[in-house]
Amino acid sequence: MSPELSSVANIIEQDIRDALARSTRQPIVIGLCGAQGSGKSTAAGQVGAALAAEGIRVVVLSLDDFYLTAAERRVLGEEVHRLLRTRGVPGTHDVAPATTMLDQLRSGESVRLPSFDKARDDRAPSDRWRTAPPGVQIILFEGWCVGARAQSEAALAMPVNALEAEQDRSGSWRRFVNDQLAGPYQSLFARLDRLILLRAPGFEVVRAWRTEQEEDLRRAAGNGPRAGMSNAEIETFIQHYERLTRHILEEMPARADLTIGLDENRCVIDVTLAPMA
Repeated sequence: MSPELSSVANIIEQDIRDALARSTRQPIVIGLCGAQGSGKSTAAGQVGAALAAEGIRVVVLSLDDFYLTAAERRVLGEEVHRLLRTRGVPGTHDVAPATTMLDQLRSGESVRLPSFDKARDDRAPSDRWRTAPPGVQIILFEGWCVGARAQSEAALAMPVNALEAEQDRSGSWRRFVNDQLAGPYQSLFARLDRLILLRAPGFEVVRAWRTEQEEDLRRAAGNGPRAGMSNAEIETFIQHYERLTRHILEEMPARADLTIGLDENRCVIDVTLAPMA
């Protein structure tokens, strides 16, 4: 594993250990937010493995695993807006079960954890799901928009890229996404005890990061005809994420409990820890 991601994992791990030492209540729910390709999933996996190796009961969840099925997104695309067929933005996740699952884990129950197969762009069969043990101490919940807040109505007026300008001229897609983020997603994110942000240097690096991520998916799938997206498809795909990613990078550092600043190579360049309340 690269030293860059390892150093990110070490910082997150130490923050979690400090939170465990301070807390009188368990489990502690840690939200980990980061742009596509920032290394959040890899870092979360490393942290989970390191804590588990010491006997700490930890479960790592990904918001990605709660995406609606391809069939459900097709219906959403027909009934609300065609751009909702593409996974990613708020409104394309099954938020109610995710919220229930967090509550079950917080109450000490053993829970079956769903899985999403990105190579197939659909939910994985249930026989590939994991089972979280009862009595977890740490829930590490990662995702590209975990902890995000909605934008103002005024911020939605102008498109931020060609996708919005050409395929969302009325603004109905971005308003639906924003309404979902302001509603059920805030109920989900209210379960977080701490919020950690991996701060990318800007949205411009996401294209390169996401391309690397897709190349990994293609290799894992054996480079078959359905093994991931082409570069042109990636260019269109990331535009679905652009508005909210830019918004997160602008507003979240001021309120995150821990912000880890990254350069374009994912090297840590600064760490900001919010004052304790």
